[in-house]
Amino acid sequence: RCLQSPSVGFLTGGVLTSVEDVVESNFLLEHADLYSRETGGFWIGIYRNANGQLLWQDNSALDFVNWDEGQPSGEQLGDCVELSAFSGYWSILPCSSLKGSICKKPKDAKKDKPHGHMNTWIQLLLVLIILSGMGVMIYFLFKIKTQRETEREKRQCSTLLEYSHWTAMDKENDSTNDKEKNEHSSV
Repeated sequence: RCLQSPSVGFLTGGVLTSVEDVVESNFLLEHADLYSRETGGFWIGIYRNANGQLLWQDNSALDFVNWDEGQPSGEQLGDCVELSAFSGYWSILPCSSLKGSICKKPKDAKKDKPHGHMNTWIQLLLVLIILSGMGVMIYFLFKIKTQRETEREKRQCSTLLEYSHWTAMDKENDSTNDKEKNEHSSV
């Protein structure tokens, strides 16, 4: 929660809001209107620095203003700035006035990437899964190739054995025939 004192206005790392343009002003007015029964206005984060320059508490330049008629007058900016819940215009009031506060936290680069380490681990895990999958695929392809080569060698051996067997039988038959011829010729 933002503290009620606009001069402090800090949440954990937050400050009273800055209003950068008419769109943001309308957004704040729309949401402030929801709380208009509790308070007529909300503190916003304008202050005067040591040089007398108007700035937002988040140190952004005061490029957009939405002052109510007659505001700011003189050196009043030692006080605090209120956004009216009814009109959206800004007025200077003593900081002791009871008002709500509109606070915001600046964008934090570390918080914009809260899962940076987690993303790294997820990516590493995905790479390992992909590499494991490729390893399994290569193993099975190698196994299939080796199995086919073994089957081919078995067929070649089988064919050679059959050929050898038939050749041996032919030679046996030839030698048997030669013996028979020799025996017929000697008779």
